[in-house]
Amino acid sequence: MKKKTIIITRLIFGLFLFALGSVFAINAKIGVAPWDVFHQGVAKLTGITVGRANIYSGIIIFIIDIILGQDLGWGSIMNMILIGTFMDILMLNDLVPVFTGFTPKLIMLILGIIIQGLGCYFYISVGLGTGPRDGLMVALTKKTKRPVGIIKSSIDISVVTIGFILGGNLGIGTVIMAFFAGHIWQFIFKRLNFTISEIDHRFIQDDVRVLKEKFNKHQQGKEKTPQ
Repeated sequence: MKKKTIIITRLIFGLFLFALGSVFAINAKIGVAPWDVFHQGVAKLTGITVGRANIYSGIIIFIIDIILGQDLGWGSIMNMILIGTFMDILMLNDLVPVFTGFTPKLIMLILGIIIQGLGCYFYISVGLGTGPRDGLMVALTKKTKRPVGIIKSSIDISVVTIGFILGGNLGIGTVIMAFFAGHIWQFIFKRLNFTISEIDHRFIQDDVRVLKEKFNKHQQGKEKTPQ
């Protein structure tokens, strides 16, 4: 029970950090990550919050992942729900400041990227599955047999284009995050001796299978018990 509590705590803390980093990038107001351009566009079109746009798009992507055969964990579901919820709490209560001047904005954006990287480390390292958007990238890579770089770039270009058309905040920050966020995250992971490919994820179907096995053993035990 203690081990499970630590795992869940690390997962939630990681998702909070990722949401905090996302809000830092948004409040920098010099352009945000590709998916957040999309979320902002959807929010402006529909009148919902950016956090809700994050959650609702995550649900749709979650369904697409399942259709494409991508394995998802409980962490994937919590990722879909909690990141958007945490973003709303932070933004609606003005818990993250907004600065004027390009230099403070740039520093804020870079801090956001670093915080997101730390968030990824905490929530992915628990091994309960990746987020719906990461799962989409993996699923399309498997289906198309194309390099992951091409798939990620195609997804990013698509969501940025749609988000910009809908009114999302596209700027130099978007370019910085597209080209440098991955390298910054890689540096953070290296310093923490963390390798994503070595994480053994536990998926929802694994727990379902265990429950079925326990149920079958229980039923067999009842049948063998003398009446």
